[in-house]
Amino acid sequence: MLVLTRKTGERVHIGASVVVTVVAIDKGRVRLAFDAPAQVAIDREEVRQRWQPSLPADETDPALVP
Repeated sequence: MLVLTRKTGERVHIGASVVVTVVAIDKGRVRLAFDAPAQVAIDREEVRQRWQPSLPADETDPALVP
């Protein structure tokens, strides 16, 4: 796991096609914006677990399958 510190407006690039931007930090909450191709699924963990409750979050991500 990679842990980063970012300020509002700063970005993180994931691979060649995904960019995560820190939009706001306020009262212990962080707002993120994701820029990715339509074929890349971006879900909150609790939503993904509702869709596939029998699998851990990492196993449902086709990007993580070797």
